[in-house]
Amino acid sequence: MLQVKYNRDEILSVIDKVARKTLAMDLTWEWPCGVAYYGVSRAYQTTGNQEYLDQLVKWVDEYIELGLPDWTVNTCAMGHMLITLYEETGDQKYWDIVMSKIGYIRGSALRFGDQVLQHTVSVSNDFPEQAWADTLFMAAFFLLRVGSKLEDQELIQDALNQYYWHIKYLQDPGTGLWFHGYNHVKQDHMSGLYWGRANAWGAYTMSQVKPLLKEWYLYPQCMDVECSLRDQLAALKLVQTENGLWRTLLDDEESYEEVSASCGIAAAMVNNGNPLHTKYVQKALKGILENITEDGRVLNVSGGTAVMKDREGYRHIPKDWTQGWGQGLALAFLSDLLK
Repeated sequence: MLQVKYNRDEILSVIDKVARKTLAMDLTWEWPCGVAYYGVSRAYQTTGNQEYLDQLVKWVDEYIELGLPDWTVNTCAMGHMLITLYEETGDQKYWDIVMSKIGYIRGSALRFGDQVLQHTVSVSNDFPEQAWADTLFMAAFFLLRVGSKLEDQELIQDALNQYYWHIKYLQDPGTGLWFHGYNHVKQDHMSGLYWGRANAWGAYTMSQVKPLLKEWYLYPQCMDVECSLRDQLAALKLVQTENGLWRTLLDDEESYEEVSASCGIAAAMVNNGNPLHTKYVQKALKGILENITEDGRVLNVSGGTAVMKDREGYRHIPKDWTQGWGQGLALAFLSDLLK
């Protein structure tokens, strides 16, 4: 098993700073908030701090009163936090919203090929027949969580189908690394680059499959997930920087080190539990903590990123602002470390 050395009280203190900063941000009902509040939910589950839960409830109740937006793949990310609210409060209204998101994914979300979810960021058809790694966190992982909770085999199989095809479309069998996106119309990977956060979305969500599924070994697609994650993490350890981080383009030394990707990748290593990854997680922990301020801001997190046209596009995504996904993935990593 992993044997990472850390001071538990120090990590709890950092979690508290990041969680409080995250809850103080004016995030709206969109994917940045979905990832951020997933992280806060994980912090609540790890620490038992009732303040985190109470603030989530207050925020959601106010939003429900004001009116919720239309569903897209991206807005489905909010479902992660709603699962936790329902489990902790028993309030049916939270579960009703969860199931309305499931209804959208199953009945209305755009799909292509073998029922693969198209990545959608608005109610328009923004990226026709494109698969993005982001979809695994925003929708497939959420679908799997609900399917597992309900023991609903149709939901589970749909979720695993998403994992299977995203692996087939996005993982480079030669390197083990993941591309950002795949264009089914043109049958290509567009820019064809290994974007750091895409690899985090893939690795982190794949690391959640076995813990969620009872008798996971009876699902053939889980074998694909297990082997894909094994090969991806073996490749990712080779492109970790001396500072313990991963770059926004993993194999591009001119790209900056990016902390949200580093958190997601390190968390996947923690959850996968390979003892040979201990030294990589240890380095990552040091690098990530050095990028968290006293007031709980996670630094050097790249802005929201479409599949860019070339290396220069990725290299120049700004990283000067506090972002919900950076906060959330940092909380997920630190919480997983303590579990």
